Amino acid sequence: MAGLGSRVEYWLNLLSQNGGFFLLILNSFRGNVIYPDKESPSFLSFTGNLDKRVELDSSISIEDERYYAALSVMAAKASYENKNHIQSVVKDHWKMDFLGFYDLWNDFQDKATTQAFILHDKKNTIIVAFRGTEPFDADAWSSDFDISWYEMPGAGKIHGGFMKALGLQKSQGWPSKQDDGKPETAYYAVRRLLKEHLQKNSKSKFIITGHSLGGALAVLFPAILAMHEESALLERVEGIYTFGQPRVGDEKFGEFMKSVIDKYGFKYFRVVYSYDLVPRLPYDDSTFMFKHFGTCIYYNSFYQGKVVGEEPDKNYFSMIWVILKLINAWWELIRSFVITYTKGAEYEEGSLLRMFRVIGLLIAGLPAHFLQDYVNATRLGSSNVFLPDLTSNGQKVLKMQ
Repeated sequence: MAGLGSRVEYWLNLLSQNGGFFLLILNSFRGNVIYPDKESPSFLSFTGNLDKRVELDSSISIEDERYYAALSVMAAKASYENKNHIQSVVKDHWKMDFLGFYDLWNDFQDKATTQAFILHDKKNTIIVAFRGTEPFDADAWSSDFDISWYEMPGAGKIHGGFMKALGLQKSQGWPSKQDDGKPETAYYAVRRLLKEHLQKNSKSKFIITGHSLGGALAVLFPAILAMHEESALLERVEGIYTFGQPRVGDEKFGEFMKSVIDKYGFKYFRVVYSYDLVPRLPYDDSTFMFKHFGTCIYYNSFYQGKVVGEEPDKNYFSMIWVILKLINAWWELIRSFVITYTKGAEYEEGSLLRMFRVIGLLIAGLPAHFLQDYVNATRLGSSNVFLPDLTSNGQKVLKMQ
């Protein structure tokens, strides 16, 4: 699976860096084909080839309520790339400080499977971005499909695969300190790095973000901090921003996290676009018992956002929604050809994404999980949805729903 993915990515970059198929053929006759280097700043992952944007939206200032969401979604998108690409994006395009890229150990898979990077923005905020699931990454898929429960005393039951990807220790669970001499896992490494960076500036806070699996890790990280009574760190959390995040625990875990969020006063925004399949998994039913919690920002396919308690069609496979999903899939395909004219050149979609829009006519909700629509939503949607106490219509709502 990894070999196939590597070849697909290489071919996509070969085409892109040579200007397309016909120019590649022409360059081969001329003897000046550009061969991609997988560690170069110009090399893009499969996910990166679906949406090649690297620039932040210049119209969203650091005072805009969308700022952290817009920066977080771009950081979540960048997290799929290699270290040199991320460093180039952060330093050269965003003009921010790149603090490091990390490939972190999974104690249950006996290999490094979890990626994250850290940056320092212009608002004196540290951003931690966890990478999500690449289409050809079997290790990440193993984490996603491992729906065994891990029960955390006093905090409910949590998705076992996500716990393992974050840093659960074999036969030990979550000791306050990882054994010396073992490769660092994501939780222990990120905790250590945050302490180091936050000690340098007493006014800095931090945000945790991620897309898909990365979003699950982002919301679980402060849960383990709370279990370890890391109050000094939790007091420095500015917010958690997740995009296309799956469910991570049961109802008791949701209640535990609400109490942590209320106690330390940070924000948690769970962003869901349209019929994205992943936020509706694993099931919220009497068999699986997974539950979402917190503030859900839901965007429809017109990028209109609102605060909801739960995204519509919460378990996805409902016959009631089939016709609406099909109509929506056709609209998203049509929109991919016209959005450049209605919203501007930066919203142009390439042939690879359009191919998935076509697949979406058969599997509605699959293309909705890609980051193109999440980036578009944060840029085109209203700022009001990121006001903790307001809906998109300006009406008062409870902070935690």
